[in-house]
Amino acid sequence: MAKAFLTDTTRCIGCRGCQVACKEWNGLPAESNAFRGTYENPRELTARSWRKVKFVEPDLGPVRWSFLSDSCKHCTQASCLTVCPTGAIYRTEWGAVVVNDGRCNGCRYCVAACPFKVVDFDAARGRVAKCTFCHDRVAQGLSPACAEVCPTGAILFGERPDMLSRAQTRLDDLWDAGTTQARLYGETELAGLHNLSILTESPEAYGLPREPRHCVSTVFPGSLWSVGAAAAVGLAALIAFRERTAEEG
Repeated sequence: MAKAFLTDTTRCIGCRGCQVACKEWNGLPAESNAFRGTYENPRELTARSWRKVKFVEPDLGPVRWSFLSDSCKHCTQASCLTVCPTGAIYRTEWGAVVVNDGRCNGCRYCVAACPFKVVDFDAARGRVAKCTFCHDRVAQGLSPACAEVCPTGAILFGERPDMLSRAQTRLDDLWDAGTTQARLYGETELAGLHNLSILTESPEAYGLPREPRHCVSTVFPGSLWSVGAAAAVGLAALIAFRERTAEEG
């Protein structure tokens, strides 16, 4: 039942049709947070913009654009799901990681834990939000809206094993054509992503971590350190108080 996206940067033309379809289907409001120095709009993924096309222009080599339609990775080892204290974040039977709006308490632990900076807090609603995998469409046997409208086949959707097989076939073709730097991102990262990407630049060029880490190795140690530091400060204050009391006595 595991399903996945396969996003091919070599086929994406930057039309942003996926962005529009995502907003239309999910009833997301218009949002403009563009900034100077880039053609990207919106500037980043937010609680109101769940998919965006990244524009990448390499610093070296021939001048060319590379586009990546970016959204939640729906990780198998999902940090957001691990840290959620209310069970608001859950996994569907086909692998999507979804936020139950009614159970979210707005604590924002998931925002801090996500290695891809996908989950965002909507201050107006007091809840977090992100890509839902269009689970309402998938439940009816349909493709997510972004994949449905893509005019070049840059976004495919289907059973994850099939997407992996298609990715390897595409990589073989690219390597034979001389694009030897092409690689698949998401096959093994965080025990496997349900949003796979064929990249022609380094992951960092697309704003992706080369080796994304689960929150158990990032957020939790930091939290324990903070708790330990607070306990040490409290203990020192208690000792100082007792010493002062003894002197006054």
